[in-house]
Amino acid sequence: MSEVYAVRRTRVRECCNAGGSAAALVSRPANVRYLAGTAPEGAVLLLGRTEDVLVCAGPPDDRSPQVRPDEALRVHVVTPAGGDAAVTAAGLAAAQGAESLAVEEHHLTVTRHRAIRSVAPRLRLADAGCAVEQLRVVKDEEEISCLRIGAEIADQALGELLESILVGRTERHLALELERRLVDHGADGPAFPTSVATGPNAGRRGHRPTDRRVEEGDFLSVCLGAAYRGYRCEIGRTFVIGTAPADWQIELYDLVFSAQRAGRESLVPGAACRDVDRATRHVLDSAGYADALPALTGHGVGLEIDEDPRLTPAAMGKLDACVPVTVEPGVHLPGRGGVRIDDTLVVRPEADGGPELLTITTKELLAL
Repeated sequence: MSEVYAVRRTRVRECCNAGGSAAALVSRPANVRYLAGTAPEGAVLLLGRTEDVLVCAGPPDDRSPQVRPDEALRVHVVTPAGGDAAVTAAGLAAAQGAESLAVEEHHLTVTRHRAIRSVAPRLRLADAGCAVEQLRVVKDEEEISCLRIGAEIADQALGELLESILVGRTERHLALELERRLVDHGADGPAFPTSVATGPNAGRRGHRPTDRRVEEGDFLSVCLGAAYRGYRCEIGRTFVIGTAPADWQIELYDLVFSAQRAGRESLVPGAACRDVDRATRHVLDSAGYADALPALTGHGVGLEIDEDPRLTPAAMGKLDACVPVTVEPGVHLPGRGGVRIDDTLVVRPEADGGPELLTITTKELLAL
């Protein structure tokens, strides 16, 4: 992996050099992890004129090979303990003879910005923009493998929950059990707070579990994800509890399923992000649910659960091969509940079989 990280850092350095900066300071944790192999709390990465340095607030934990920094990097521990790694890194950049330093202005606080200027007043600060985030969009096969394993863990945890007795248990209890099962099966932890929604809460995006108990006849919507070696996936499913679904539940579920299928089938290299959103949204809009639609119908995943690209009506850009995204339409009817169906897929050319579905739990409307 050392060579992979070195290539990534070289590409970022070239972007910054093209903008007139001889050195760059990477402070966003996911970006540090992408370029260094690890991101201890408070750490930053200096891409310097003479060497690259991982600057840490304290000694990095090297007990696990999954969190060890790239061996090609020098690790510099801030002294005294508790100092700001970004300020220390700026001082190192100035000591290397850099006259300008590209920083992630979208992540750097005003306080940090001022502190950097005070320690290196002759250093010209420039905006690195989202150079690292843009490189992170297309994943290599090692990254996709981590997402695939995370998806398998999430599928397994969800499958086991569906085999248990659900009636009478609270949303909060079920969410905690799912997160425990993720860890039991090898996840670093949940990719994001697990959402379990029942009855009138079902289908609501980002619903925080409550003490509402599962009742027969409820819609039950679940959205969870596993983090594996830092990479995060997502799956969402909706079920009916206890009895055969009512006609309105079948009708609504079939509609959301059709919308999700339209979005999945649109995931081809070169497709405009807004066209994927349009294909998904059109199915629900045509059925009269325009007011119930979410702001987005999908997004990229990786070291963060919500990355570029965004699948929205105003999205710019096109999809590339090897870009993992979610397709997650849903409809929530106030007071009645609703349906969400969410998959993580990797964009692949048609010659390779089309989009690769990572989350494979059945999308059949099951009565549990």
